[in-house]
Amino acid sequence: MKKNANNSVVTPLLLSVAGILLNCAGTANATDGYFSHGYGMTEKGMGGASFATGLDAMSGANNPAGMAWAGDRLDLGVDWFRPDRSAERSGAMPGLNASVTSDSTNFLIPELGYNRMFGADLAAGITIYGNGGMNTNYPGGQLNCGAGPKTANLLCGAGGLGVNLTQLIVAPTLAWKPTLSQSIGIAPLIGYQRFQAQGLQAFDNAPGFPQFTSAPGSVTNLGDSNSTGFGVRVGYQIHLDQFQLGLVYTSRMHMGDLSLYQGLLANHGAFDIPEHYGAGVAYTPSPGLLISFDLERIDYADIPSVGNPGSAPAQLGTPNGPGFGWSNINVERLGMQWKSSQDLTLRAGYNQSQNPVSGGNVTFNILAPGVETRHITLGATYAVGKDADLTVAYMHAFKNTVTGSSMFNSILGPGAGGNESISMFENSLGVAYSKHF
Repeated sequence: MKKNANNSVVTPLLLSVAGILLNCAGTANATDGYFSHGYGMTEKGMGGASFATGLDAMSGANNPAGMAWAGDRLDLGVDWFRPDRSAERSGAMPGLNASVTSDSTNFLIPELGYNRMFGADLAAGITIYGNGGMNTNYPGGQLNCGAGPKTANLLCGAGGLGVNLTQLIVAPTLAWKPTLSQSIGIAPLIGYQRFQAQGLQAFDNAPGFPQFTSAPGSVTNLGDSNSTGFGVRVGYQIHLDQFQLGLVYTSRMHMGDLSLYQGLLANHGAFDIPEHYGAGVAYTPSPGLLISFDLERIDYADIPSVGNPGSAPAQLGTPNGPGFGWSNINVERLGMQWKSSQDLTLRAGYNQSQNPVSGGNVTFNILAPGVETRHITLGATYAVGKDADLTVAYMHAFKNTVTGSSMFNSILGPGAGGNESISMFENSLGVAYSKHF
């Protein structure tokens, strides 16, 4: 194998950037549930469609088999993500009605991919990316919850109300071409997550409220709780004359308990990352034009803290206790890429997912309104040198609203809690620098 003089520069750079990413795990990207609509700026510009292609070194987050087609490269990007989240209760007894908007609307989401070919058939690399999106920060002082001055938040706790979930995943990858047209890949997944909740004092067996939790003192305002875990992603691709096909499977990531919040999250603070899997096809009808389509399934409902219904007849924190009530969802991604000139490539895409939140689970999802279903994307790559590119990607997620009966109706009596609505829309703009070796 021919040695590349740039390797002496790439290795310390890669390690330095990886350290920065690990220290900047505070992401928030609720699009397909709490997964991103895509991973890598190239793929984000195409609605996230990526299972059948290997366009950059972010394939470890998409389909690790794609690394065999990506070549020697470094991809370093950051996304400016801006979600707009709001919640409202109406028709309730006096002192419970309010409308609030979440603060903390600007987030920077970094990503990194590095790939190196060992001969024509073997690739090894690393991809670092984030999940998140269960992030809200509503102001307090909106309600009096039946008596006194307005000092309570929308869920009758003290101070600000919200949660913050961030997940960082490191995916070392290995991909191999057993034939000239096929590749297989594997990426062991190393996960780190951080969670905190605030303003949920009413659910911590507070005076005048039901005995909601099985572990008093482990519900709210405890700062960050951290855990780590592991999983694996495997993939397959076949590249034919005009068609490319891809299959990918990602196991459930078994994460350690978020022990500080064992009285809030079902199964004593367990919060695994769900299994997901899918297939993709890409078509090149003419030189320079690529059309790609993915279908993915995300099994949110299999994770008790995410999938258990909010009305579950058990105490918070128990294995069968209330969760966010998220359903399993299907995600469809359609993307197009056109190389308009030697230096410029243009992209567009559409991403549509099912909404995991039903009307019967609105109350708890005031904390995590991941109700987005429709996203449009645009992107472009411009060559800034013989071996370097700049890529930009824009995403807009259209506003979606879910309305349902408040859980306060079961506490205070029929009709006393009224109805609640949660809404969300998003925009993101990202840029990535790519170096080819």
